[in-house]
Amino acid sequence: MLNTFRSSSAALGARALALLLGSMALVAGCATDKVSPSSSALPSTQATPPPDELVPVLRYGRYTLVELTADPPQRALMQQVIDVTIPATAHATVGDALRYALLRSGYQLCEDATEVRRLDSLPLPAAHLHLGPLMLRDALVLLVGGTGHLQVDETTRRVCFISSAPANEAPAIGSAVALPEARP
Repeated sequence: MLNTFRSSSAALGARALALLLGSMALVAGCATDKVSPSSSALPSTQATPPPDELVPVLRYGRYTLVELTADPPQRALMQQVIDVTIPATAHATVGDALRYALLRSGYQLCEDATEVRRLDSLPLPAAHLHLGPLMLRDALVLLVGGTGHLQVDETTRRVCFISSAPANEAPAIGSAVALPEARP
């Protein structure tokens, strides 16, 4: 009877030891002291930075790390995505639409340029009442319609348009355009 008791207590001791070692291995495997910023768990939309450059991260929750860097549209404001609907008025002009698109962008329109005064006289097409989602630069070029070259001063955050065609080469308003004849 004594041998049976010793063998059952030895078996219990071996099981307890195996259970203790197994749980210690699990706990040790889950614990981490610090987070490596080059870990593959980092969500990244850009190319991986050079190994000598550290990327600061902040832990949100158990499995989420967030890089503490600015997005590209925050660095280059002309790359920000806009989605605007220009208020439809009877006398809306291209200049009005440019000002409205630039309203919350951080840029302002060059009011002293002759090209902007010309854009203030052009009626806004109905197709341009809703713009986006587009990058700001593309929306401004779309509004101007290829008649001017976009010039951005990043220091003063001013947007100007320079006419791409000399004034003497512009076609006269109401000039006749010859259309090709239709063949039967």
